[in-house]
Amino acid sequence: MEGNHLIADLDAFLAAREPELIEFRRDLHAHPEPGNSEYRTTRLVAERLTAAGLHPVLLPSGTGLLADIGADYSDRPVVAVRADLDALPMADEKDVPYRSTVPGACHACGHDVHTTVVLGTGLFLADQARAGLLPGRVRLIFQPAEEISTGAQDVIAAGGLASVGRIFALHCDPRLDVGKVGVRSGAITAACDKVKVTVTGPGGHTARPHLTADVVYALGKIVTELPAALSRRVDPRSSLSLVWGRISAGSAANAIPDEGFAEGTVRCLDDEAWHSAPGLVEDLVQSVAAAYGVTAKLEYLHDVPPTVNEETSAAMLAAAATGVLGQNAVMHTPQSLGAEDFAWYLATVPGALARLGTRAPGSAAEYDLHQPTFDIDERAIGVGVRVLSATAMTALWQYGPNVPETILAQ
Repeated sequence: MEGNHLIADLDAFLAAREPELIEFRRDLHAHPEPGNSEYRTTRLVAERLTAAGLHPVLLPSGTGLLADIGADYSDRPVVAVRADLDALPMADEKDVPYRSTVPGACHACGHDVHTTVVLGTGLFLADQARAGLLPGRVRLIFQPAEEISTGAQDVIAAGGLASVGRIFALHCDPRLDVGKVGVRSGAITAACDKVKVTVTGPGGHTARPHLTADVVYALGKIVTELPAALSRRVDPRSSLSLVWGRISAGSAANAIPDEGFAEGTVRCLDDEAWHSAPGLVEDLVQSVAAAYGVTAKLEYLHDVPPTVNEETSAAMLAAAATGVLGQNAVMHTPQSLGAEDFAWYLATVPGALARLGTRAPGSAAEYDLHQPTFDIDERAIGVGVRVLSATAMTALWQYGPNVPETILAQ
């Protein structure tokens, strides 16, 4: 009966508020703000929450905010739902009325959708709390700077996870149809680190390479041999990979330079491999460099760990989504080598990240994240509100019905 009431309440809420939420998302899409500059977005969200009787608290940086809903039950930890506010530093190439008006900034990863979904979830749960139907406290987390991987840690440092027992989030997936949700337990996204190798040595004329330390040749060896060597030094199940994105050395065809560098990313799905990767990459870089008489310096930036969904939380999310969307709405989703700073929350408290389908069923258009033409079927907003609202209620009751193993299998 409670589930039927929840569905009916969600139906009524979205019938009244979904057009407003879609307009809110379009406004955010037209006014994107990169990481740590989300002042307008933060203000708009805070205004909507305040109008609903909530008391949002800005993060110390002035971008991002927290807002609690409901009574404090001492026997029930707070349940958190999280959105990310920031846009990407790229052009928007769509021909739509809500195309970005900010040169060089675009919501190409769906953070405008995530923000709108969590806002809608908060407004619905506030209604439930006023009616005495919210069995605990829910915390809305609107974090800045996900794309530069600092926002989650800023939230944690500001006490955003205080008293939180579980945390949940959705991320747009343009490969899934609207009305579908992708769930898995275990690692759902990868760790991602940034590496830069700088090689130096005495340069000279290309006619006499034996009198130089051939920086270009040595750099080429490092670029080609490191990825192969790494694949033989770690468990292949960790999916550890090194991919180079930038290489630079020299300015003349007949001169061996005295410096060159290569930059890339290291990704993996395993926490143990993530922790061991810096030392392993350092050893391999120095081994190759020594063979060619050059000096190599490795700069290794640990960025984000793997996002590892806790099994019970993933089951709660899947059960909640099934309850409000139907039996065939929840799908097993594959692991991704993309990165997500939601991982920092899950390294602190249990929780789960799921994928929200944003593709129009039957659409011939092919969208992907981080592309200048990225867009969504806006019916996904209502779906997201249903899923996160039901998940928060489910988690408050610590209720996790059985879910088919095929949905949650690793």
